[in-house]
Amino acid sequence: QYLSKMSFYRNTVWFVKGLQEYTKSGYEAAAKHFCPADLDVNVTGRSFMITGCNSGIGKAAAQEIANKGGTVHMVCRNRERAEAAREEIVERSKNQNVYVHILDMSSARQVWEFANNFSINNTVHINNAGCMVNQRELTEEGLEKNFATNTLGTYILTKALIPALKKAEDPRVVTVSSGGMLTQKLNVDDLQFEKGTFDGTMAYAQNKRQQVILTWEWGSQHKEIHFSCMHPGWADTPAVKTSMPSFHAKMQSKLRTEAMGADTIVWLAVSAAAVKQPSGLFFQDRKAVATHLPLASTRSTPQEEEKLLTMLEEFALKFKL
Repeated sequence: QYLSKMSFYRNTVWFVKGLQEYTKSGYEAAAKHFCPADLDVNVTGRSFMITGCNSGIGKAAAQEIANKGGTVHMVCRNRERAEAAREEIVERSKNQNVYVHILDMSSARQVWEFANNFSINNTVHINNAGCMVNQRELTEEGLEKNFATNTLGTYILTKALIPALKKAEDPRVVTVSSGGMLTQKLNVDDLQFEKGTFDGTMAYAQNKRQQVILTWEWGSQHKEIHFSCMHPGWADTPAVKTSMPSFHAKMQSKLRTEAMGADTIVWLAVSAAAVKQPSGLFFQDRKAVATHLPLASTRSTPQEEEKLLTMLEEFALKFKL
């Protein structure tokens, strides 16, 4: 009873906050305080890996970075869609340094293989790929698909790239999380959602909470790299339309554009202002924000966070080639 009331409280407080802050009007209000010069940069010679960027905010971020002269490594699952997105990005930016790599982030073995073979000097890594599968579905490796893609894939790829990133100048890791994580308390006892009724939206939000914790932990462990995660707001993207059709239909007129959703990703990836902020924080509209709603009882203990890291490391090693 208490738990269901608490969950109702969290969801209600979160939705009210969302209407105010996560919408297009929320972005427009926040943007009044942006410093336009922050993004007036040329990143020629710097290399950016972006996962899941053949559409939506990932593609918008890739476009913006290419416009600023950056070398972009698009890591996507579908070659045809990725090549089409690449052509468009190159045509609009007149920047030829955009490359496609094919990888299914839900396959831990593939992620390891890709990371081990990726020898290009990368300066900024952007974890954008994600999924929200509404039925409990297992990957070929026997892992629940949301967890495999959003948490384990992100964990393996980031960890594998850290040694090379440490050798780069001004290295950064940006992870696209979600404000939905505010409704979730870390649950290390059911990482693969085997207990109770499966709820894809909840599973996704739980994965996004895990990413926030990972970002904080990595920031504490690897001081040479600037880690951050962020909430893009509620944006009108193909992914939102497919995985949350009723939300999309109801909210369509209030949703942000893809470029608005991508703005903070780009700011964290390229601006000098971003790295003046401490490492490991959660951002919304270019500002570090709280990772818990007031009175929502979503804080986890250091022991639970430690257990998450240990379990992810065990999963990762199990699939290491």
